[in-house]
Amino acid sequence: MTTRLYLSPTPPRNDREGASKSTSASIKHDAYLPPADGNRVLVDRFGRIARDLRVSLTDRCNLRCTYCMPAEGLEWLPTEQTLNDAEVLRLIRIAVVKLGIRQIRFTGGEPLLRKNLEDIIAGTAALRTDEGEKVHIALTTNGLGLDKRIAGLKEAGLDRVNISLDTIDAERYVSLTRRDRLSGVLASIDAAVAAGLHPVKINAVVMPGVNEVDIVPLAEYCISKGAQLRFIEQMPLGPREQWKRGDMVTAEEILARLEEKFTLSPAKEPRGAAPAALWNVVDKSNPDITGQIGIIASVTHPFCGDCDRSRLTTDGTIRNCLFSRTETPLRDALRDGASDDELAQLWAGAMWEKKPGHGIDDEGFLQPDRPMSAIGG
Repeated sequence: MTTRLYLSPTPPRNDREGASKSTSASIKHDAYLPPADGNRVLVDRFGRIARDLRVSLTDRCNLRCTYCMPAEGLEWLPTEQTLNDAEVLRLIRIAVVKLGIRQIRFTGGEPLLRKNLEDIIAGTAALRTDEGEKVHIALTTNGLGLDKRIAGLKEAGLDRVNISLDTIDAERYVSLTRRDRLSGVLASIDAAVAAGLHPVKINAVVMPGVNEVDIVPLAEYCISKGAQLRFIEQMPLGPREQWKRGDMVTAEEILARLEEKFTLSPAKEPRGAAPAALWNVVDKSNPDITGQIGIIASVTHPFCGDCDRSRLTTDGTIRNCLFSRTETPLRDALRDGASDDELAQLWAGAMWEKKPGHGIDDEGFLQPDRPMSAIGG
């Protein structure tokens, strides 16, 4: 029996108290002007509100994954063009205190290459959201060196980690990443689980003719560790010649592979704005072996209607969509003396212009100029 993937797009949500419930373009921007205290929300013309901020701390990486960058790497941004620690923390404070952000995810490139990552996390953890709660802080990493820093990161305020791992086969790992570092990643997964950063999430991009054979072994490995595996459809964000819509491994194909080994049932908990549709899995040969697996079907089942993300690049620009071809620079305004309110207004204006969807299936779709490592995951 084939499991159906229940991932049809949902309409945009609107969680601003007293705001219009309309999800059409008729929503008026002036309905979201800041109240007397100067604060506002990051709302777009379709009523979606950004509560989740992805902050890229560097465009550099210590792996050379074939689907992300060439073997020689990329032309990295000069240090003077990237935000320093104080600038990063100021923009995070504006996002949380003035713009209603409640979750921060630090990304890269590889964020562990940021020397003062612990200080940035501690500064973020000291903030309180509009609900009076601590900001939820996550980290997306390739895992290299995480095991040696996990205690300090948790003490600073880190709540959770996503670790990228596309195969547990040593030879394929070297072929995919162009580095012989698999043992270090596995040690970091063990360290994250031991540190209690639950759920530890493992991200795997599935590519045709490359690592389809790893779907079941990855699932078995993650379930044995008590980690939550999330398979990701390959997106057009790496080398342009590598992605073809007709060749990609779809979510349905991933589920079909999993059904060879596991019984799958949709998770009951609400998905909300989370990118992954969750499935409860039970090993067919041993029902005592259970776990949960996510599928992020950004291409075949886009979830743009529920997107609640804003993105800050390492050089200080705002991207209102991962696939956007336009950006709003904050760095120069910040360095030219702009006030917090002025920066918040620029940010809110950028989010207001967010399109209804990423447009991958549109005839005129163009891949973003920046590669994934320069955007931030």
